[in-house]
Amino acid sequence: MNAVLPRRRSQAWTLANCLTYGRLVAVPVMVGLLFWPDSIPARFTALAVFVAAAITDYLDGYVARTWAQSSALGRMLDPIADKLLVAACLLMLVADRTILGTAVWAAIVILCREILVSGLREYLAELKVGVPVSRIAKWKTTVQLVALGFLVAGPAGETILPGTLRIGIGLLWLAAGLTLWTGWDYMRAGIRHVIDDPR
Repeated sequence: MNAVLPRRRSQAWTLANCLTYGRLVAVPVMVGLLFWPDSIPARFTALAVFVAAAITDYLDGYVARTWAQSSALGRMLDPIADKLLVAACLLMLVADRTILGTAVWAAIVILCREILVSGLREYLAELKVGVPVSRIAKWKTTVQLVALGFLVAGPAGETILPGTLRIGIGLLWLAAGLTLWTGWDYMRAGIRHVIDDPR
């Protein structure tokens, strides 16, 4: 008589991956709420969604490491979810003129860096070369998310904390500076592999 082997749980539905899915779902919800930039309830709801999504950015990695739930699907979707959240947020905030004037350049720097590093990572993955996340890159991500949180709150935040927008713009410029720094570090680390590629 053959022994019945227990069914292995699908790696697609681990808690870590579900947190990442939640961050993906949060993107269109937040974008929809930001279509009403002058509505205080919509702004605060968008902020709540954004904060929840930002928290999952930390939690999914922690859960994956602590409970051994790391998977190829999670490693693929996690950076995609992060970049979609940041890019969608920046685009909506520029569109509703929360970010305007020279501050738009800070948003452009952040978006260009994300695209550049994503392309570099994809290329290096073909060469089986990993690009580790530096401590400064983690600080960059934290500052970036905090800046976007203040800016998503925007005019609604001003009703509770005067200067919310100024704080958000200041932190956005700081994030842009860290973005340039970490982007150069990634390029310097990866460029030698590109130059030495015999193909």
